[in-house]
Amino acid sequence: MVALQNEIQAMMNIGLIGCGMWGRNLARNLAQLEVLAAVADRHTKNAAEFGSAFAAKSIDVDTLIDDESIDGIVIATAAPSHDALAIAALAAGKHIYVEKPLSLSLAGAKAIQDAAHAAKKQVMVGHLIRYHAAFIELQKQLAAGAIGSLRHVQANRLAMGRIRNTESVLFDLCPHDLSLILALIGGLPTKIHCAGASHMTPNIVDFLTSFMSFENGVSAGMQTSWLSPFKEHRLTVTGTAGSLVFDDTKAWPEKLTLFQDQMRLNGEHFIIDRASPIALPVAEAEPLKDEMRAFIQTCETGKPAPTNIAEAIMVQQVLETMQTQLIDTSATPSNHQPVRPK
Repeated sequence: MVALQNEIQAMMNIGLIGCGMWGRNLARNLAQLEVLAAVADRHTKNAAEFGSAFAAKSIDVDTLIDDESIDGIVIATAAPSHDALAIAALAAGKHIYVEKPLSLSLAGAKAIQDAAHAAKKQVMVGHLIRYHAAFIELQKQLAAGAIGSLRHVQANRLAMGRIRNTESVLFDLCPHDLSLILALIGGLPTKIHCAGASHMTPNIVDFLTSFMSFENGVSAGMQTSWLSPFKEHRLTVTGTAGSLVFDDTKAWPEKLTLFQDQMRLNGEHFIIDRASPIALPVAEAEPLKDEMRAFIQTCETGKPAPTNIAEAIMVQQVLETMQTQLIDTSATPSNHQPVRPK
């Protein structure tokens, strides 16, 4: 199996467009998997540095897209450029991987989907945590009934830094957790409430709170910010018989924990029987490398990855609804009167 995998990887030639901070992580993993053939960036100096660092040829973007020796293209550029680059790469007959968000609009995402169908090529979106070993184990535990029937999913993604002025936390951070929530619940929400605040750049929300309800009675919530003094990447999945907590800031032996606390009604009051939390074993792995392996497999087989275009469109639909319904509490129209205490 290992020999076959290495043979498949050796046959693949992957090109990378976007030689920035995250592009470096992608280039490193692709080079380690021995598939990185070429790199390109609108700043030729960045591309040349990547080419030297990762033993890949450095070429311009158009040449990379048109290169017939390239099987797949990884796009890691600024979000506003995704639509045009993705459609051009698909038209050139390439499978593509696009860093999240796929697009900044549902119309843009659907245009990419149409281009993929016309070219009969696959689109994979960088919803990285779907390939994390701890999340995959969480899915297995949920399916096995470890916490009973699903009730609520809470995703908190907070940190300090990587503040953007071209896209809000809605498009920069929420796609990760939306992908997880939709995968766990298995459908689109029927109701969405979304509020936030813009403090660093007008109309670019940097605090966001959202709540969703689903047809099957399950609910979900997200807390998101890039202005938090502490880092929290935590997914809490609550069921009728306990909870599973995936905390990506903890060491591998503590990333996934099972809580089996029981609640029972005693007259007019609920009694909670606490149980000792159980750390679930998860084999240590590098999620980004596993994600790149999935893209390599998509290029080799032509089969969709878990975060394929259909999954990406579902995430984009929720993002679009959230954007439409978002209440920016920091925005004060000229005719707005502040609320005064009575």
